[in-house]
Amino acid sequence: MSETGQSWHLEFKAHPAEAHRVREWAASRLSHPDAAQVANELFVSVLASGTQTVEMTLSTAGRRARITAAGSVELKLHHSHGPGLSIVASLSTHSGVNTDGCGLWAQLTLKDET
Repeated sequence: MSETGQSWHLEFKAHPAEAHRVREWAASRLSHPDAAQVANELFVSVLASGTQTVEMTLSTAGRRARITAAGSVELKLHHSHGPGLSIVASLSTHSGVNTDGCGLWAQLTLKDET
């Protein structure tokens, strides 16, 4: 059985005031109750790296949703494994660091809509 999904991509200024927009955007696209909080924590962690912009991507496939935050600066250890990532790990089914070391991702399981 093939899975269908959607993907959205938006670039945000690397400024703390943008976190509110990130949360609203994630909540408007993903039906998971923790999507906004997870997106916020990923955004803030990448923001702390010193990047100029944070690229956020939301993707769905079947019952899975993936949130990715990426910048242009490699994350230091405390940005990729800090307190915010403990929150992400507890709210998501899987999470990690992008292969280039400049971003973070989390996977959520969406509820069946019956």
